[in-house]
Amino acid sequence: MDNILEVSNLKKYFSGQKAVDDISFNIERGSIFGLLGPNGAGKTTLIRMITGIFYPDEGRIMFSGKRFDPEMDTASIGYMPEERGLYKKMKIGEQAVYLAQLKGLSHAQAVASIKDWFVRLEMESWWNKKVEDLSKGMSQKLQFVTTVLHKPKLIILDEPFSGLDPVNANLIKEEINRLSDEGSTIIFSTHRMEQVEEICDHIILVNKGQKILDGSVAGIKNEYKENLYSVSFTEKVLPEHTAIHLFDVVDKGDHELVLKKNADFSTNDVLQYFMHKGLTVQGFHEILPSLNDIFIRLVEGTPRARQFDKNLN
Repeated sequence: MDNILEVSNLKKYFSGQKAVDDISFNIERGSIFGLLGPNGAGKTTLIRMITGIFYPDEGRIMFSGKRFDPEMDTASIGYMPEERGLYKKMKIGEQAVYLAQLKGLSHAQAVASIKDWFVRLEMESWWNKKVEDLSKGMSQKLQFVTTVLHKPKLIILDEPFSGLDPVNANLIKEEINRLSDEGSTIIFSTHRMEQVEEICDHIILVNKGQKILDGSVAGIKNEYKENLYSVSFTEKVLPEHTAIHLFDVVDKGDHELVLKKNADFSTNDVLQYFMHKGLTVQGFHEILPSLNDIFIRLVEGTPRARQFDKNLN
């Protein structure tokens, strides 16, 4: 496996408190990686160590197969923080060129890259506007462009869809997928679980400075499934159709059921049971938990979270 980033046993303390507590993970080159967690979980501290803003107190960061060197490697990283980092009084084109040159592009290279991105994101008329004249969503698009225009190997996006309407959010999403397809690796940090399910290959979940979940999106959803199934029928479902030890009925409509299957039996056993009852099955699918459901279950159920709740009471 070709990893662009390897984080090993990372720790960071502030005033004796562990903001990051022995976290390890790897990020495969070209993947879209979700870094998730509630407020105060340690996500921002992790990102600041990966970008060289903070130095870890313990642990190691490997970037492209060698020890991470902030002075040398940050030119290969694009970081879009949740907080706006733009100069309000500067003209947009002038500011984008300035930021691109800080990342090593010549003036000509910067102008060419910016013009290409402005066309992609429908920003051609913005060049001589000032940042202070932009809406929150427009500022977000500009900040995205200034993050990626130097073609970084690793792109870190913290809440990139904040303030964007659905049309522009979809536009940015398409560009994220395109950048990944072209070889960039993306760390995507957000509270929006539905966005994570749509675009991420792999995620970690951190809480109270600790990693509590690590895996592929599909693998995690399968790991936390609860044998729930949705079944729809041509005929009306009667009480005598569901009096069986194969499953428990979770929800019921005239022509459909949500059931929890007994783990000792297969889905074929359930389907054969309904057919023997004379019912025609129109639809049958497993209901997997959403990442939002898993997120809430784990964050509220971790020992540290339970102890915190106990201390409050």
